[in-house]
Amino acid sequence: MLAETICSAVSAAGLGVAAITAYRKRFLTATRIAAYALVPLGLVMTGAIDWVANALTFNPTVWIGFGILGLSWLLFSSVRAVERRRAGRGEVTGGKTGRAAAPAAPAASAPSLGAGRRSAPAKPQQATSGEDDFSDIEAILKKHGI
Repeated sequence: MLAETICSAVSAAGLGVAAITAYRKRFLTATRIAAYALVPLGLVMTGAIDWVANALTFNPTVWIGFGILGLSWLLFSSVRAVERRRAGRGEVTGGKTGRAAAPAAPAASAPSLGAGRRSAPAKPQQATSGEDDFSDIEAILKKHGI
């Protein structure tokens, strides 16, 4: 009786946390929390401990508990499928915030050049003729005093 009360309280608290998380518009996390919260309730309703000691009976509460465990598994699976689909599209969530990760800065490698050096901004390359390539090289050499 005490174990059933504790498991029911844990499930109720977990569903409350899931509701708060869903209110904050973090639906995948809320679904995952709800799935975890339903596991203790399902185990209580199936009578998992009593079931180990006794044979499985045709008690409707036991089968409802199995249904709740199945619902929990379905929620887990659907969250994983949505996460995989988002990862396939290139939508990356940044850690626990659920927000899209910021793209890398274009000058991210600038510190590796040294403290006193700065790289020139890259110009779009025009491959119209061979003379343009040499004029770019000459401009670079003149810039460095060579």
